[in-house]
Amino acid sequence: MTGETKLPHPINTKKLEKLAEVAVRVGLNLEDGQDLIMTAPIEAQPLARLITRHAYKAGAGVVTTIYSDPESTLERFENANDASFDKAAGWLYEGMGKAYANGAARLAISGDNPMLLAAQDPEKVSRANRANSTAYKPALEKIANFDINWNIVSYPSLAWAKTVFPGDPDGMAVAKLARAIFAASRVDQPDPVAAWKEHNDTLHARSSWLNGKRFSALRYTGPGTDLTIGLADDHEWQGGASPAKNGIICNPNIPTEEVFTTPHRLRVEGHVSSTKPLSHQGTLIDDIRVQFEKGKIVHAAAARGGDVLNKVLDTDEGARHLGEVALVPHSSPISQSGILFYNTLFDENASCHIALGQCYSKCFLNGASLSADEIAAKGGNASLIHIDWMIGSDKTDIDGIDADGNATPVMRGGEWAD
Repeated sequence: MTGETKLPHPINTKKLEKLAEVAVRVGLNLEDGQDLIMTAPIEAQPLARLITRHAYKAGAGVVTTIYSDPESTLERFENANDASFDKAAGWLYEGMGKAYANGAARLAISGDNPMLLAAQDPEKVSRANRANSTAYKPALEKIANFDINWNIVSYPSLAWAKTVFPGDPDGMAVAKLARAIFAASRVDQPDPVAAWKEHNDTLHARSSWLNGKRFSALRYTGPGTDLTIGLADDHEWQGGASPAKNGIICNPNIPTEEVFTTPHRLRVEGHVSSTKPLSHQGTLIDDIRVQFEKGKIVHAAAARGGDVLNKVLDTDEGARHLGEVALVPHSSPISQSGILFYNTLFDENASCHIALGQCYSKCFLNGASLSADEIAAKGGNASLIHIDWMIGSDKTDIDGIDADGNATPVMRGGEWAD
């Protein structure tokens, strides 16, 4: 390939190529003539170039890649004037939203340094995030509502690898993270595309069972947890590959081990404790404990990062309500790896989790045809944020509660009960 980038660390090039192929064929299922907008950390250029190659082989119209640079991000926090932190590149997101409205697909490569902003002023981080979320709304709505086919995959950047494996030399840390990403993404198997088909079939079977039960709520019990999550009216469980509103069947997250749906924003009661740390915008938020009343978080604390957590909850009115509930067995491959990835794309697939903020319109019966007002009337939440955090473990029991109050075991000790 002309201008091919030499990998700086011992990353298996054949498996990286397979990951690019899976991103295009399984993640996006890119259509002939479809444009693609890709975002990536600048260090992930090797994977971005391979994805570009496979996208054009699949018949892509135009592939446009937008790179982010962590050093430039730090320059802003260290040198920009105060007013800068209330601004965002709205023009860029408006353009992305327009591209999605015209049929472009979306792909994000994850791999940023999870601790990049750890030493920065939390107030400035919060303001910059709020401004960015507000500006991003025209594009995010197309993604959150599944108007388009989209996908996220990951690249083992050095800073991320050193966060996960701090005691290892640079090359070894990157190699270990790369192997973990490849295993979780199923590209270490002889035929990754076939492996994903089999995995999707399993997730679809789980979703179908839950949809057949039509539970009105889920009851969680475990250490530090006694929580009842009411489910939205006409909710629908999803998992694995599914069609976007444009008719293209895609796998948004690679990896994924979850089946998920929409909770009712006003029907959550009780208290819950996190079971894994949440890495958010350079801050590690650990041992989260919250209390819900009538669907709203009325008290929140954390052993670490509590100030950041409460700033997140103050983003907007919807930030204190739930937008997603997801079930993941404790025996998932990511959980069994024993690795804390400091990356929600991976860590959420190690444990049952909930998400603060925006719901997914696809998690309703006939969701593609529902307006925002109709989704709200059924209990769906709206917010500028969508942040997943983990509440499941091998000590978590979950019951499905039907409309008459009868309980059916869903999970026992973190595993599917059936």
